[in-house]
Amino acid sequence: MSEPTGAERHETVTAVLDALEAAVHAARAMPMSSSVLVSRAELLDLVQQAREGLPTQLRRADDVLAAADAERDAARADAERIEAAARRRAAELVEQESVVALAEQRAAEIVAEAEETAQGLRRDADDYCDRRLAEFEIDLGKVLSQVQAGRAKLAGRLDGGV
Repeated sequence: MSEPTGAERHETVTAVLDALEAAVHAARAMPMSSSVLVSRAELLDLVQQAREGLPTQLRRADDVLAAADAERDAARADAERIEAAARRRAAELVEQESVVALAEQRAAEIVAEAEETAQGLRRDADDYCDRRLAEFEIDLGKVLSQVQAGRAKLAGRLDGGV
C-alpha cells in the first residue's frame, strides 16, 4: 500500500479525530454519572492512527514554516540591499546637485567678472581712442592752419604780381 499524500494524511487525522468524537458520543452512559463506557482498544487504536498521521503533517508544517522564514529573510535582505542602494543613489544625486549648484554659481560669478572686465576694457579703449583722436584733431588743426597760411601767402603772391 502506498503512503498517503499530505491531503490524505490530513483527512486521515481529521477522520481519526471524528471517529474518536463519535466513539465518545456513542459510548454507553454509566448510570447516575457523567462517565461513559468506551472500548479501550478502539480508542487506543484511533489514538495510534492519529499519532501516525501527525508527525508527517507536523514535519510538513515545520518545513513550510522554515521555507516561509527563509523567504521572509531573503525578502528582508533584498529590501535592505535595495534600500541601501537607494540611499547611496540619493546621496550621490544630492552631492551631484550641490556640485552642479556650486558650478552654476561659480559660472555666474565668472560671467559677471568677465562682463565687468570687458566693460572696463571698452571704457579704456574708448578713452584711448578719444585721446588719440583729440591729438589728431589738434595736429590736423595745426596742419590746417599751416595749409591756410600757405594758401594765403600763395594767394597774396598771385594777386600782387609775380
